[in-house]
Amino acid sequence: MNCEYQHKVNKKEIPVCNILGVNIAAINMEWLLDFTDKNIKDLSGDYMCVSNVHTTVTSYDDPDYCAVQNGGIMAIPDGGPLSSVGRKRGHANMERTTGPSYMGEILKISAEKGYRHYFYGSTEETLEKLYKALNENYPGIQIAGMYSPPFRPTTPEEDAAVVKRINETKPDFVWVGLGAPKQEKWMAAHQGIVDGFMVGVGAGFDYFAGNIERAPEWMQKCNLEWMYRLIQDPKRLFKRYLVTNTKFIWNAVVRGK
Repeated sequence: MNCEYQHKVNKKEIPVCNILGVNIAAINMEWLLDFTDKNIKDLSGDYMCVSNVHTTVTSYDDPDYCAVQNGGIMAIPDGGPLSSVGRKRGHANMERTTGPSYMGEILKISAEKGYRHYFYGSTEETLEKLYKALNENYPGIQIAGMYSPPFRPTTPEEDAAVVKRINETKPDFVWVGLGAPKQEKWMAAHQGIVDGFMVGVGAGFDYFAGNIERAPEWMQKCNLEWMYRLIQDPKRLFKRYLVTNTKFIWNAVVRGK
């Protein structure tokens, strides 16, 4: 994380609720879209975390990752339990604000606003499907570029070449789909180096490429999207949900941390 980075947007204007040490933005989608529209140029070089129970509990256990979560312009409440805790703590307007939903809202207005998008992460196959789907579903979208990084750590030379490649395309948004905690650490390491507003959207690339389906809207509204994802990928998610959800309930809900 770039400790010397100076945010061009005043973070004090963003309402937050501290949950397990993470300053979760006490906002809703309408507020976030208005904030983005007013500040997109000044958000270039900065990043936004899309936070859920898993990332928040991980931050509680790992001070370095907590600093990464708090080091961007904000951490939005992607997980329903975060916004529920926030409302119980007095933030009446705090609502679940997911990364894929934010990405979708931005894509809808991109042609009108002239936004340029760069996509960093996932596989070549998924990026090809994503490119096709975005052009079909969002006529006039400007895809500045796409890059599927290697699964091994990159060398400093490789990283510098990728940064140069991204910056030459002059993107407004750099969508990062590496999964947590990798994507947040990547954004923090490139704060003030990569041009464009970096947003870590996890499985967002897969959703928009059509690789996996999002939960029905009624499940999303009832904070049950985690259950839908668990049914889709039980081997990977069962242990994570069991451990992190239990820790979250005990520490954030029962103990009030």
